[in-house]
Amino acid sequence: MSKNILILGAGAIGSCVAANFSQANIRHLIVDPWPDLITKVQEHGLQITMPDHEIRTPPLKAIHLHELASSSELFDIIFLACKANEARWLTEFIKPFMHSQSVIVGLMNGMMNQDIASIVGSERLIGCVLELSAESFEAGHITRKTPPAKTWMCVGELNGQITPRLLEIQGLLQHVATVDLSKNIEAAKWTKLITNVMVLAPFAMLKAESYAALQLPKMRQLVLDLGIEAIAVGQALGYPVEGIFGLTVEELGKTPKQISEKLVSTLISHIGKRSQNAVTQDIIKKRRTETSFLNGLVVCQGLACHIPTPANRAIVEVIRRIELQEIAAGMENIDLAISLTM
Repeated sequence: MSKNILILGAGAIGSCVAANFSQANIRHLIVDPWPDLITKVQEHGLQITMPDHEIRTPPLKAIHLHELASSSELFDIIFLACKANEARWLTEFIKPFMHSQSVIVGLMNGMMNQDIASIVGSERLIGCVLELSAESFEAGHITRKTPPAKTWMCVGELNGQITPRLLEIQGLLQHVATVDLSKNIEAAKWTKLITNVMVLAPFAMLKAESYAALQLPKMRQLVLDLGIEAIAVGQALGYPVEGIFGLTVEELGKTPKQISEKLVSTLISHIGKRSQNAVTQDIIKKRRTETSFLNGLVVCQGLACHIPTPANRAIVEVIRRIELQEIAAGMENIDLAISLTM
């Protein structure tokens, strides 16, 4: 019996999933808050441009958010592909369209599993860590830096069990990426968070397409400080460093500095040195970023654990000023961020 699958959120990540599902003849419905995107998908399908080839889907089944609001349809599997700061309201929105056995798979950065679980219950949630680099500046057209062969994910139940439904989700997402299973998905997500706090906002504050700034000694030290702080906070919270990106724990290294260096170098080698990350895209589009759910989370949890996090605090402040248009993104923000750590 085929499952009723919903992709809720068809930004860069959700659209890549939808396109790969279409290629695999996996039936699904797309819902997104952006009206122009839904219209484009309904009329023309999706265009996914990758380094070595392109996918053009036929018109796909998609409806506007308000159309779903008047529906009585129930979904078996919901792939929630959104920003961390959108997770709560979209979960509340979709809750009435779930039955007792429905499952949400959270395709997002940040530590939002507990927030989602507080709304629908942990028994209806599967966590996911993803390394999929893609960007979109035009409705229905996504530039995907990591094709499926170079995309990595891991999925896990919150209770650590390997269940039939977890294997089913793994099987579906195998059309999108190499998918590992995790028995400690929260720790794996925190390890990805360590990478996110080093890469997303720090390079977004420079409006950088290239990671060449990492070669600047003061920028490299700032990036590593961000990771070292996040590792310390994660350990205090009981999150051991987990193997991600296909690496084992041993391959990541032993010291916080080694781990931070390995995470950044591995991510950049996978996505390429010229890639606009998610926060950079938000800044270009003048949208609120999810920095408060990434670097900001490290700062808040650091305060609770009595662990200083001056580098992450500085990044949060710089991004806040950029979002308020008090300053512009640019290379001069390296010195600003460093000054704010003092």
